[in-house]
Amino acid sequence: MNNSVSKAGFFDVLPLSIAVIPWGVLVGSLAIEAGFTNWQAQALSAIVFAGSAQIAILTLLSAGAGIVSQATTVGVISSRHLLYAAVMREHMSQLSRIQRLIFGFVLTDEMFAVAVARHQQGIKFSYHYCLVSGFTFYIFWNLATFAGIMLGNQIPNLDQLGLEFAIAATFIALTVPGIKNKPVLSAVLVAGIVSWITQLYAFTGGLILAAIAGMIAGYTVEVLQERSTTHNEGKQQ
Repeated sequence: MNNSVSKAGFFDVLPLSIAVIPWGVLVGSLAIEAGFTNWQAQALSAIVFAGSAQIAILTLLSAGAGIVSQATTVGVISSRHLLYAAVMREHMSQLSRIQRLIFGFVLTDEMFAVAVARHQQGIKFSYHYCLVSGFTFYIFWNLATFAGIMLGNQIPNLDQLGLEFAIAATFIALTVPGIKNKPVLSAVLVAGIVSWITQLYAFTGGLILAAIAGMIAGYTVEVLQERSTTHNEGKQQ
């Protein structure tokens, strides 16, 4: 059983692990450009293990931002993990504290995506599956960071090669398969539009506003659908 679960965890997250390599390379090279030593740059991925937060930290450091700005920005970016944790809470309630801490460490967008997709297929939640997929992604991420560190020492201005597109591509790959009904589609469209507008006008809390707007839109459409269904059923009776 564990062997089949391990294989599933590895192969399910493998495409996302490969897709994120340019992102990891970018993070490694940015760390070198920001003045990190090789060990410090690698430790950033090994310990923090949060791509978007790492890029935010490195960008703010390069701009000379203070610790408060860094902490606030990273907190906002990472707030989505509260939603992930809330969704997974019922499956984790029986785990020990150590198991939950380990789970929390590898709870990335990618691991959450494959775990939820598997659950939606009617397959029971597996802690072992999540660990395998989570640590598989962790290894790929750190190898990509190492490659970025090596290249960053040899090739100047590596961040000018457009590697940041991997960030958008990764989140598109995570989002699109989950769009299976009108509420989800509405949430994605509204969140995307609000995010684009707030970024256009350099609104600081754009990420949070986009997330809230998306959730409200999705919930509203779902409620309207349920009311429409109930109304039609009432007519038929």
